[in-house]
Amino acid sequence: MTNDKLGHCRWLMPPPAVGGHLAGISVPPFFTQLLQNRGVSDPAQVDPFLKVDDRLLNDPFLLPDIDKAVTRLQQALLSGEHVAVYGDFDADGMTATAVLVQGLSRLGATATPYIPHRVEEGYGLNNSALKRLSSQGVSLVITVDCGISNAPEVEAARSMGVDVIVTDHHTVPPHLPPAAAVVDPKRADSRYPFPRLAGVGVAFKLLEALFISLGHNSDMHDFLDLAALGTVADMEPLLGDNRYLVKHGLDVLRDSSRLGLQEMARCAGIPLASVDTEAISWTLGPRLNAAGRVEHALVGYEILLTESPDEAQRLAAILESRNAERQKITEAVLEKARRKLEAKGTDSLLLVVGDDDFHSGVLGVVAGRLADAWHRPVVVYEKGSKWSRASARSIPEFDVVAAFTDCTDILHRYGGHPMAAGCTVATERLPEFEERLLAIAESQLSSLDLRRTIAIDADVPLSCLNGDTFGMLQKLAPFGSANPYPTFITRNVAVKHRRNVGVNGRHLKFKFKDGNAVWDGIGFRMGSLAGEVTSRLDIVYNLEVDQWRGDEILHLNVLDFAAVS
Repeated sequence: MTNDKLGHCRWLMPPPAVGGHLAGISVPPFFTQLLQNRGVSDPAQVDPFLKVDDRLLNDPFLLPDIDKAVTRLQQALLSGEHVAVYGDFDADGMTATAVLVQGLSRLGATATPYIPHRVEEGYGLNNSALKRLSSQGVSLVITVDCGISNAPEVEAARSMGVDVIVTDHHTVPPHLPPAAAVVDPKRADSRYPFPRLAGVGVAFKLLEALFISLGHNSDMHDFLDLAALGTVADMEPLLGDNRYLVKHGLDVLRDSSRLGLQEMARCAGIPLASVDTEAISWTLGPRLNAAGRVEHALVGYEILLTESPDEAQRLAAILESRNAERQKITEAVLEKARRKLEAKGTDSLLLVVGDDDFHSGVLGVVAGRLADAWHRPVVVYEKGSKWSRASARSIPEFDVVAAFTDCTDILHRYGGHPMAAGCTVATERLPEFEERLLAIAESQLSSLDLRRTIAIDADVPLSCLNGDTFGMLQKLAPFGSANPYPTFITRNVAVKHRRNVGVNGRHLKFKFKDGNAVWDGIGFRMGSLAGEVTSRLDIVYNLEVDQWRGDEILHLNVLDFAAVS
């Protein structure tokens, strides 16, 4: 990609696409560009991508250790073993737990869910939980969305006579845990073509492999709604398998028979029949996540599987209350963290902030908000008397889990993804931890332009855009990570009119003219930039549709602009 630095953000332009005809269908050049930007450059890929059919799915038996996992599960089913599914306290972990518990139960297994308490137990396997499960007669534990970094705990489980199957999607450490099977598409020896499954995606593929091996006629279709929820909530790329799981999972979700999801949507004030990835990201996902951020996450798991209308109402009301409490706690911690950082100075290439009264359940959310605001990697920690817990959110230019790996010698435990990770560190070593992270960031980021970036899909004249264009763009849905809603740039556009609108003139409303094409545009939260608007602009925008008196009206959602000199 090339950079265009004229705007308020850094504009990233893709390398130009080659050819205007793909897979025998004629498409405009800009649509060819959109496909290439999403990794679809081979004509054979176009039809499966646009039709979102099962050609996007990969064989589950290509996952590492999947045969071992299936064999061990078959053994458990034949001998009637008590199985525990050990999940995580976020939406991905809850949905993954629900997939395996429901799927194994259909096969006649005794399957018990276990989700640790975020504050009291922390992320991943812990020995106390394993002892409790063992005392309850559990002889096989299947981890979902966790476990890859829990080698000591897996070894401890073995000493108790408990086998462990690890299913995870997080970054793989140098040494695998000594489990009966370790199923993670990110393993270096994995033959699975798509490494970016969510935790629920890995659980889904394990269940699929088990069903296939048993010649079972159960339909994986029933689990697609859970797969879509967890995949979108965990912000995994909506390409490959994930594109299929989310597209068809949304169809199942819109007609869901799950009483808890129906009640969640009703309480949140959204029509389940028209739910999309945005509704999951901003409404359903946060409510599920709120369960574990404030108290115990088991409520979020239970609402996914309840068959009682009264229970669905009760659980949805709890999630509404916890989500409201989570928002209140988040704003308080965010405000205090911002003040502390501003007092400390925000010129560093990596920001670290913490306090003993920061609620551990919102550390990641706060880190994400601060990283968005300053476009810097941010680490936020809750300072404890002996141990401190930290969550980090990063920017594309900085792999935070790799940075944590470079600090292994001073961390008690850590794990995550390049853009989001967590760790536990001895409180007395916090200054050293911060110093090490700052040195790593300095070595990697000092020569980079760290303004917020906007990835632009194509350079198009406004005259190329119309209702047919909008309809064509919808073929790229579902939108999300790695498949964002298309963003365009049009250069040297005439500004016929602009005015401030909204409370205190917070937004900017435009009228643009490009040749014979005239378009309305709105720049949200751009009111303070009104003085920078000149008679001709380069504009970066999305194409959106508004409902107005029964009509659908297209307009431009302006993301950035730069004066034409």
